[in-house]
Amino acid sequence: MPELPEVETIRRGLERLIIGKRITAAHQIDSPKSFPNSPADVRNFLVGATITTVRRRAKVLLIELSTGYTLAVHLKMTGQLVYVGSERWGGGHPSDSLVGSLPDRFTRVVLDFTDDSHLYFNDLRKFGWLKLFPTLEVPNIDFMKKVGPEPLEPSFTAAEFIPRMRRRNNTTIKAAILDQTVLAGVGNIYADESLWGAKIHPAMRVKNVSDEQLAVLLEQIKYVMELSLQYGGSTDKNYVDAEGNKGSYLKFANVFRREGQICPRCGGVIIKRRVAGRGTHVCPVCQVEEQL
Repeated sequence: MPELPEVETIRRGLERLIIGKRITAAHQIDSPKSFPNSPADVRNFLVGATITTVRRRAKVLLIELSTGYTLAVHLKMTGQLVYVGSERWGGGHPSDSLVGSLPDRFTRVVLDFTDDSHLYFNDLRKFGWLKLFPTLEVPNIDFMKKVGPEPLEPSFTAAEFIPRMRRRNNTTIKAAILDQTVLAGVGNIYADESLWGAKIHPAMRVKNVSDEQLAVLLEQIKYVMELSLQYGGSTDKNYVDAEGNKGSYLKFANVFRREGQICPRCGGVIIKRRVAGRGTHVCPVCQVEEQL
């Protein structure tokens, strides 16, 4: 599943290509659960609408329309968006659908625009979806009410982060930052990398981590996410950037997928263990487990 930087990279590609375009038709192909919208809503609020904005909240893309509705898009594990017009652009799971003729056997939804360009939603496993909501109601969707703050927002500081973490004092620090109700969009890669950057062992209980360490941790979360955005995302096996290129952040990772290699900071040997139910990469020398 994509993490926040991958979805943000896709958002930026969509923003460049589809804002101002008017939708002439919406086709559901093969999978009703990929496009669970009533024909009346599609007819009244999607077809004929002009795309005004492309936003993102956590891992959900929000395509806002001139009709006062929003088309929410969740790629889940294998979803992808492919724009075909004066240029071809692809973002998401790197199947052959990114470069082949469309629609194909994995195409679930197609949006047609007045300039004869098209946006294809392809999804191998059919877990992703496109759902219409009144724009004013988007903040009231259950997911939106539960999801935590955006870590890359300049207004999100340690003063807000630390109290949110303290609510999870009895859990491991890794479990706390993976909890999407605490913080939006931090997945396994960014958890390992930011904890390494802050010299915090992933299995430490939050209550044993000082406020000063938590402040450094937030700085590291922001840093690794910004770095990932510069390189087009992190998940080089499963997700591609806004130009259809595989993300390259992992080439610059310090600890993730580096088990058995030398820690670039202290010379220790990176190990892999299980923390918070996830494979976890840690340097046992500079992320000292005795602090637990």
